[in-house]
Amino acid sequence: MMINPFVRRCFVLSLGVCGVTLLGCAQEKPVTPPTTKAVGKATDAEKTEATTPSEATPETTSNQMTASADKDATKASAEVFLGSPELTAGIPGEGPLKVDQVQAWLENSENHLPLEIVLPLGLAVGSSQVQGIADNLMTRAKIELGRQLYFDTRLSADNTVACASCHHPDEGYAKHTQFGVGINGQMGGRNSPVSYNRILSGAQFWDGRAASLEAQAVGPIQNPIEMGNTHEKAVETVKGIAGYEMQFKVIFGDEGVTIDNIGRAIATFERAIVTGPSPFDYYEAVRPFLAMKADDLESLKEDDAESYAKYQAAKAAAEAHAMSASAIRGRDLFFSERVACTACHVGANLADEKYHNLGVGFGEGIDKPDLGRFEVSKDEKDKGAFKTPTIRNVALSAPYMHDGGLKTLEEVVEHYNKGGNSNQWLSTKIKKLDLKPEEKADLVEFMKACTGEVPKVERERLPE
Repeated sequence: MMINPFVRRCFVLSLGVCGVTLLGCAQEKPVTPPTTKAVGKATDAEKTEATTPSEATPETTSNQMTASADKDATKASAEVFLGSPELTAGIPGEGPLKVDQVQAWLENSENHLPLEIVLPLGLAVGSSQVQGIADNLMTRAKIELGRQLYFDTRLSADNTVACASCHHPDEGYAKHTQFGVGINGQMGGRNSPVSYNRILSGAQFWDGRAASLEAQAVGPIQNPIEMGNTHEKAVETVKGIAGYEMQFKVIFGDEGVTIDNIGRAIATFERAIVTGPSPFDYYEAVRPFLAMKADDLESLKEDDAESYAKYQAAKAAAEAHAMSASAIRGRDLFFSERVACTACHVGANLADEKYHNLGVGFGEGIDKPDLGRFEVSKDEKDKGAFKTPTIRNVALSAPYMHDGGLKTLEEVVEHYNKGGNSNQWLSTKIKKLDLKPEEKADLVEFMKACTGEVPKVERERLPE
């Protein structure tokens, strides 16, 4: 298979950090993502994903695949670069998906192999943070099914709202409105969070009320101001579409279409949406070499040709995707003890997966602030606390904060600069910064430099 140049350079320029492959194994208990290739036993439902149908028909495909899997519990697997556009390109062809096209896709055994994940440069250092794939194997077939569901408005009560309505590729996988907009133009009370890099995230929603991406995926379906449907009606609708019913039968076995399996498919697609290397990542890869003296670099050239070649590759990549001088200064501020953005924005996804009260939604004229995480935990310290969002690709997903109240990155920086809005639960990590105007501008430029490519996704081809 030809590897897309974009994902190839993720690996080549990783200086060793991108060579980690991760393979999910369906088990009763989650496992720590391995640092080497590993294959475990799959559940009966997952076994249907790893075998080759022979002269399959819609009625016999699932049974044939399961029988074949029972003969060989140690399954083959396929290594892929997460973010490769071929994973999200859809079933080949044009126009609505016809049953024969879906069947031909399902009969290709490669589409059912569990995927060994190689993360892009930057995200790769977070391989130990990978969530969910141990219990919900990633395969091309399941990614494709999730893609279809993600863009399908038929999951909503009135056929007008899909997952993509509030988490759209053209709007940074979020929504450029202050709040999410559901059926009949109804608005919620929170900004739409991004749906990329979820493979590194556990609990979902601003308040973490969904324990997994699978649980989050089905929540909006029955929310009266989002999709306004019921899980039962959504399942009935999906079952009534031949192309969907066929895919669920093959991928999930006798269970077929259930609300849990709808969630598993959508979650798998969302885990395939990751941000590629940004100028920040290219700079970080070469930065250790930039600190070396000329004599040391010359010695490296003579004594370790392989490391020197990596340096040259990293240097060329950083120059081709250059951070501005302002962004580099902003990077240094971001990671400094003085500004301490990394008190919350840390790790591969530049987010600590924790909840903090930043003073957002508190202030003059606000009598009943959104209490956020407290509504889930009932812990007093969690009042007004919300989950840390990623800085990656943040320049594409305005407006900001859980209430969408800050319209620009400049406003975000100013909020932190003034020390947030005072309230009795304000995080101790929030303090006045007294930044100079040029420092504020540098921080904004750094956040913009954290923007990487996302894979191109087919949006139109859905089952008839």
